[in-house]
Amino acid sequence: MIGEKGTDSGERVLLAEDRKYWVSELCRIAEPVLRLLAARELKKTMPVQSAAGQDRSDVTHLEALGRLLCGIAPWLAGSGGADEEEERLRQQYAELSRAAIAAGCDPQSPDYMNFAEGFQPIVDTAFLAQAILRAPTELWDKLDTEVQKHVVQAFKLTRSRKPFAMNWLLFSAIIEAALYRMGESDWDPMRIDYALKQHEQWYVGDGAYGDGPSFHFDYYNSFVIQPMLVDIIAAVQGCYEDWDAMQASIKERAKRWAEVQERLISPEGTFPPLGRSLAYRCGAMQSLAQSALLDELPVSVSPAQARCALTAVIRRSLSVPGTFTEDGWLTIGFCGSQPDIGEHYISTGSLYLCAAVFLPLGLAAEHPFWSGEPEDWTARKAWSGAAFSMDQALKG
Repeated sequence: MIGEKGTDSGERVLLAEDRKYWVSELCRIAEPVLRLLAARELKKTMPVQSAAGQDRSDVTHLEALGRLLCGIAPWLAGSGGADEEEERLRQQYAELSRAAIAAGCDPQSPDYMNFAEGFQPIVDTAFLAQAILRAPTELWDKLDTEVQKHVVQAFKLTRSRKPFAMNWLLFSAIIEAALYRMGESDWDPMRIDYALKQHEQWYVGDGAYGDGPSFHFDYYNSFVIQPMLVDIIAAVQGCYEDWDAMQASIKERAKRWAEVQERLISPEGTFPPLGRSLAYRCGAMQSLAQSALLDELPVSVSPAQARCALTAVIRRSLSVPGTFTEDGWLTIGFCGSQPDIGEHYISTGSLYLCAAVFLPLGLAAEHPFWSGEPEDWTARKAWSGAAFSMDQALKG
C-alpha cells in the first residue's frame, strides 16, 4: 500500500515530486492557450475539434480561456511554491493570464471573444468570473484600468441571454458575484438570489443537487453546482442575512460530495464513466479538489489521502497516448482520443475544464496536502483488505 514506508508501488513519483508533477501537467495544458492568446493569435492558430456536423468556432475560444483560468487561478494566487523555479513559472503564467484576459475582452483584438451571441457565452463567461473570484488580486486588481473596463463590458453583455432552468442559473449568478467583487454598483442581486434559492429547492439529499427538477447521474455536481455555490456564497458574504444563513448547509453538502467523489476513485485511479460531458476528464473531480483547497475535507479523507487519490486520477486521465495533439492541444476523449464521446456542445475549448482538478496548487508546499506522508485512498484501502472508515449519509 502507498502508506507503508519502504514500499515501492511503481505508481507514483517520490513525495517531493508530486507537486512538481502537478505543476508540469498544468503548465502543459495551459501553455498553448495562454501563450497564443497573449500574442493575440489564438483564433488564427488553435485547432477546433467538434462533434461531427457541429461548428463551435464562435464559442470555443472563450471556453478555453474561462475554463483554463478557472482551474489555474488558485495557483496564480498562491505564493507558497515548492522552489524558485515554481515561483518563476507562477509569475510567468500570471502575466500570460492577464494578457490573455486583455486579448479576449478587447473589442479591437483579433482574439475578441463572443460574449453575446447564442447561449453558450453565459457558461464560459461564468467560468472566467469564477477564475477572477478565485484569484482577484492576480486576475483583477493587477489588470490595467482599460482592461478592467473591457472585462466589465463583456460580462454585462451576457445579461441579454436567458439561462436555462438547471445548473445554468449559477452561471448568471456567479457573473453577478464577480461584478460585485469588481465594485460595480449595478450588480444584480436578484440573479444570485434566484440561483441560490432555486438550487435549495433542487437539493435531493445526501449532499447532491438535482440539475434542475431532476437528478442526473453525472458529474455536474462537481463540474458546476457545488463549486459555484461555494464560491458565490463566499463572494457575497455579508450582503444579505438570508444568503449568509445558507452558507453552512452549502459548505456541509460540498464536503459530503467531496467524500463521495473520493470513494468513487478506484484503486487504480480511475472513476466511472457516468453521464454527459466526460470529455472534461479529470475536471470531474473539481469538488474534491476544491474541498482540499479550502481545507474543507471530510473527516474520512486526510489531505495527503486526497493528494494521492487526485494524483492517481491525473495520471490516468492525462498520460494516455492521444490525449494531446502533436502541437499540445487537448483532444476529445475521456481516456485518450475518443471523439465519439463528445456531445454536440463539446469542442476543443470545452476540454480545458480538466484544469479544475489542479485547484490544490493554491495551497503552500508546506500544507499537509503536499507535505503529508503518502496515504492510500478509501477504495485502495478497502480493496487491499485494510481497515477503512464506514460511509454515512449526510442527514437533513
